Amino acid sequence: MAKQAKSIDFVWEGVNKRGQKINGSLSGQNLAVVKAQLRKQGIQPGKVKRAPQPLFGLGGGAAKGKKIKTADISFFTRQMATMIKAGVPLVQSFEIVSDGVDNPNMKDLILKLRDTVSAGNDFASALKEHPQYFDELTCNLVESGEQSGALETMLDKVAIYKEKSEALKSKIKKAMGYPITVVVIAAIVTAILLIKVVPTFDAMFKNFGAELPAPTQFVVFLSEVMQAYWLYTLGVIVALVTAFKHMMRTSQTFRDQMDYLTLKLPVFGDIMHKAAVARFARVLSTTFAAGVPLVEALESVAGAVGNKLYRDAVLEVRQEVATGQQMHFAMRSTGVFPNMVVQMTSIGEESGALDAMLDKAAEYYETEVDESVDGLTAMMEPMIMAFLGVVIGGLIIAMYLPIFQMGSVM
Repeated sequence: MAKQAKSIDFVWEGVNKRGQKINGSLSGQNLAVVKAQLRKQGIQPGKVKRAPQPLFGLGGGAAKGKKIKTADISFFTRQMATMIKAGVPLVQSFEIVSDGVDNPNMKDLILKLRDTVSAGNDFASALKEHPQYFDELTCNLVESGEQSGALETMLDKVAIYKEKSEALKSKIKKAMGYPITVVVIAAIVTAILLIKVVPTFDAMFKNFGAELPAPTQFVVFLSEVMQAYWLYTLGVIVALVTAFKHMMRTSQTFRDQMDYLTLKLPVFGDIMHKAAVARFARVLSTTFAAGVPLVEALESVAGAVGNKLYRDAVLEVRQEVATGQQMHFAMRSTGVFPNMVVQMTSIGEESGALDAMLDKAAEYYETEVDESVDGLTAMMEPMIMAFLGVVIGGLIIAMYLPIFQMGSVM
């Protein structure tokens, strides 16, 4: 495995078994190894040379273009599941899927996975070499599928899990992103009015020689403050945003505190609760259906629920289950999980269909999140319009009040 890390990227041109000219990229220790790998795949190599190195020492992934997103990984797992279900050999499946990918970085990742598998490693080991893209749950499910001889089934479960998780994340981002975007735009427009537009009116008002209305005086005062300190204000905002991102990236304690805070937010907190329950049920259903023992499955679930409160609750449940306690009793004792989920878990344990009941619970709460987001969006639209009207409209009215007063006097 150590040699694999020192492989060199090559670009090649060649002819396949059908006599078609094809090209691509391949990693190997040297030119001879790459040519041998191409022949092994039924390709007669023509030109093979080292891939050009990007400027400033940046890696290929950073230089070539788009970042690999979760949606790309979800698409990859779905396509691989489809290829293997159709009876396509694993190595050839990588090549077919890579041809249908537009993102150059994702294409390179798939080809690296193909090269690792071609060198004699299993699929799960290839995935584990890229932990930034494939989480532990995905690797464990693929490994379980390879060992049981049901790789296509496991890949299908991984694909469903990825697609559902991505859809859930998208709904939460939609719920939180819309009002934040509107508020930010309103703040930018307000700042521009205060810094650029209001001073023009202020200069005109000084020629009137009359006392300005209180709203106008207040807006002029805000304008003077913004003109004097806008650079400092911008610096403070940038510093706060940068510090927040840094803390979220580096401090587990800070992330845990933010998890607790988001659950307490009005309206948004309820959506986050439902999303965490949906993830819990979805991941546990997927892993348990894959044949993973319940205690190990709960460990994977704890890392996937995405919230400190629920992560601690799942670990507590795992500890109780490991000592012989039934899971629904352990879930009830945490006081975190909704009664409906506890009852469905109880029915699943008694009937021997725990994965099916958890799947139903996941679908229910995913639908709840979807409906909550739609309801929130519908509710927020008039509120946001009113907010914009008060802020922007208030500024404009304050600026025109002196002109209206002069008109009434004349």
